[in-house]
Amino acid sequence: MPNEKVLIVDDEKLIRWSVRRQLEEWGYTAFEAESGTGGLAQIRAESPDLILLDVRLPDLSGIEVLREIKQNNLSIPVIMITGDPQLDDIKTAIKLGALDFIKKPLDFDELQITLANAIDRSRLRSERDSLRDEVRKRSGYHEVIGKSPRMLELMNFVRKVAVSETSTVLIQGESGTGKDLVAKAIHYDSVRADKPFVAINCSAIPETLMEAELFGHERGAFTDAKAQKKGLFEVADGGTLFLDEIGEMSTYLQAKLLRALEDQTIRRIGGVKDIGVDIRVIAASNRDLEQGVRDGTFRQDLFYRLSIIPIFMPPLRHRKEDILPLVEFFIERYNFRFRKSLKGITQETRDLLLQYDWPGNVRELKNAVERAMILEESEYIRPTYLPIQVTGKPQGYETPVPVSVPEGESTDTPLMVSNTAAAWRPLPSGRMIPMLELPKQGTSLEEVERELVGLALKQTSGNQTHAAKLLDISRDALRYKMKKFGFDAEAES
Repeated sequence: MPNEKVLIVDDEKLIRWSVRRQLEEWGYTAFEAESGTGGLAQIRAESPDLILLDVRLPDLSGIEVLREIKQNNLSIPVIMITGDPQLDDIKTAIKLGALDFIKKPLDFDELQITLANAIDRSRLRSERDSLRDEVRKRSGYHEVIGKSPRMLELMNFVRKVAVSETSTVLIQGESGTGKDLVAKAIHYDSVRADKPFVAINCSAIPETLMEAELFGHERGAFTDAKAQKKGLFEVADGGTLFLDEIGEMSTYLQAKLLRALEDQTIRRIGGVKDIGVDIRVIAASNRDLEQGVRDGTFRQDLFYRLSIIPIFMPPLRHRKEDILPLVEFFIERYNFRFRKSLKGITQETRDLLLQYDWPGNVRELKNAVERAMILEESEYIRPTYLPIQVTGKPQGYETPVPVSVPEGESTDTPLMVSNTAAAWRPLPSGRMIPMLELPKQGTSLEEVERELVGLALKQTSGNQTHAAKLLDISRDALRYKMKKFGFDAEAES
């Protein structure tokens, strides 16, 4: 039995009474209003699940009431009632979002079926919206976090772009700023949200395969084309195609992309007919595409076609007010993922996070929080487990790194390279194995080798023979490395 609330807006008392009695017999809860203003007041007071709205009312017309309902973004199904159906009224009402029309005198069998269908459609819409919200969460859409004026202004602009009819959007910004999340926000806030969101990284696929990926191919178009394949333009039909790192696309494919955007048609490789597509293309790049135009690596006509709506993602160092809200979000996420219950960060950690410039932007911050969450055992993230780039000093724990032991030697405990201090480790024979400070990220193997040679020479007071033995290399090899790294080759031998 239905239990939905239905509002009846009609100026004829007898109609309101008879419809209400029938609705209650069917199991609905019914409310009445005899005018347009009265109906709007009842909508605010009762939040009905469905509205039966007469076209002719003594104050406002039913069309005006319907327009007011839709302007307030209310998704309540509205069924119009009229004793004198006019084509213009029907067209206007349908355009405004009326679900159906019923003619007076009312046929209650028809009314019962119309109401049941309207309720079913409303439930399906509600389920669809719930599924859409779930997709948004899973897609990372909700990770566009920011309280800074720049981000609030940006997201307000993104919402306007989403509901617009523009078919192309260009997002530019440094790596890690969240260009992909903004692309998803545009898609899931648009009328295309129920259609596919298809993403491709233009730098990750070889040029020889990229054309087939985008435009598809017919069977036999080339050696490995054993079956027809739809390209991503066709897969994304009705939805959004996200072209990440478009600055890496070859000029040949740029020309084909421009034609597809201009004509809204594509042609599969080996095909003979054009295929119409209805998609929004969102392109993104961490490169300066205007410079690419000047350099001749990016087509000027394509740049102008894509940048009708340009969006620039600010780096994290220019919106530091967003660092702490992002950290809170990531802690909540990783508490769930890692089954932990961290409460936040210490004051010292807070200061360090705000002082650092985050060249890797939000992605680097996210990775730093994830790493700290994995290692942290207290209730708050301490500087101990932050990356060395953030703290400026090695972490206060040791990471064992195997060190080879010269042939014939053995030790009962594993050797390690220490990340806390340079040291030397004795072997049973009395020989010493260097323990090297763990290098910073970006340190080359050559720099590590140079430091090892320097430590060996320091330990042996410059004696090349002893240093060579300590490093388990020949004296000639040591002299070569000393010359290579600028050590005094005339030191004591």
